[in-house]
Amino acid sequence: MPATLLPSVYRRFLPVICLPLALLSLVSCFRPKAGVKEAPPVKINVVSDNTNSAKLDAVMRNAELPAALSARIKTAANASPTFMADLSACLEGDRYLRALVDKKHSLPTGYAPADLVALTEGSYRVSRSGLTLRRAAATALDEMAKAARADGVTLVASSTYRSYDYQTQVYNRNVREMGQAAADRESAKPGHSQHQTGLVVDFGSIDDSFAATAAGRWMKSNASRFGWSLSFPDGYEAVTGYRWESWHYRYVGKPLAAFIDNYFDGIQQYALRFLYEWEQADKP
Repeated sequence: MPATLLPSVYRRFLPVICLPLALLSLVSCFRPKAGVKEAPPVKINVVSDNTNSAKLDAVMRNAELPAALSARIKTAANASPTFMADLSACLEGDRYLRALVDKKHSLPTGYAPADLVALTEGSYRVSRSGLTLRRAAATALDEMAKAARADGVTLVASSTYRSYDYQTQVYNRNVREMGQAAADRESAKPGHSQHQTGLVVDFGSIDDSFAATAAGRWMKSNASRFGWSLSFPDGYEAVTGYRWESWHYRYVGKPLAAFIDNYFDGIQQYALRFLYEWEQADKP
């Protein structure tokens, strides 16, 4: 029967009866169906519990980070889940992007990248033929070089991937010409060179004059936006083991490049040590 034909006494109470029924119907629409599990709540990680806090302290201690830097990292980790999210992003994907390769830590015996590609002139210049990089680094170099070109700067790739055997030749030559101590400041022993990762480019003149060039200044200001990081900054020889090399940039990927800048004062070695010790702490 239409509502308009109901006796007036029923029409008076119709809204009172229908409103609860409508609300019950609406609620039932949002109930999970039988057999369908509700999504678990999103877990936000903050380094606040004793276990994670103790791990962070141990990692920073083993990484030999300066006290002031460790304090800032601890504050960031305790204050927000952003630090842990950024850390997780750095630990995903290709482990060689974050591999600690220095005087104490070497690449696996016989390591040679499987995805090397030849560099060809286009957005950047090459100083000689035969230069190669891993595919991801080559792509990132092209992206960065195009941005530099847009700013009126031309990047020149002068040295890139070096095999174990080639690094042996470089190191031995430096020892003959400079002596052992000087050679160890300038070049890595075979197996300990970042160049062997296929992720490194030496730009321009490969000497101290590069820092003052347009390309050197542009790289210093912009490289990390494209996933590149200066490996051996000025004033950190005691940390890196090598004297300042303004021309030596390593491709680490954009997440890790940002991580280095945001939490480690732009010092690649500190960040790589931290990541290495973090992963070591999880091993049985």
